[in-house]
Amino acid sequence: MATETPISAQLVKELRERTGAPWGDCKVALTESKGDLAGAEVFLRKKGLATAKKRAGRATLEGLIGSYIHAGGKIGVLVELNCESDFVARTDEFQHLAHDIAMHIAASDPRFLSKEEVTPEILAKEREIYKAQAAATGKPEKVIEKIVDGKMEKFYEEVCLLEQHFVKDPGQTVGQIIASAIGKLGENINVRRFVRFKVGDTGTTEKSE
Repeated sequence: MATETPISAQLVKELRERTGAPWGDCKVALTESKGDLAGAEVFLRKKGLATAKKRAGRATLEGLIGSYIHAGGKIGVLVELNCESDFVARTDEFQHLAHDIAMHIAASDPRFLSKEEVTPEILAKEREIYKAQAAATGKPEKVIEKIVDGKMEKFYEEVCLLEQHFVKDPGQTVGQIIASAIGKLGENINVRRFVRFKVGDTGTTEKSE
């Protein structure tokens, strides 16, 4: 008869420090993964995504403005991060999240907030370019369409904030980082808008939902 892998308090503490998830959730995740930290992190991410979907429709009328100035003062970002209550907005976790997202925007320069924000004209133009590139390889039409679809997903990852890989943890997207925070803090959280300034640019990158 198989026995359960004993989960030490030290292991739970380590996972909690790595993820910020509650103690009880960390213990459950480690039990499910039989003590494997990487597997436990994946378990917690999935739980965060499920929680985020449940809370997605809830109003977010509170929040704060996060900011980040890049070393040397050449790039600056302001981001409005919303949540459901002032209590959560004042927590260290929420404030750190706003700062981290602002820092990510400074580094990755997203053009849009989400996939839904990309205009049909831009999408059509990108698809046309990718299709011409794929057609030049001489591959069949069905293969070309798959290539184009793959390139479009890559396009979203490059230009949409929520689809970009988070600079501090490339294994997760910004959207997944926010979903994890929703799971930890128990409220709906979303980015409403952001603006990125760069010295010497003729304009700013400003996007909102």
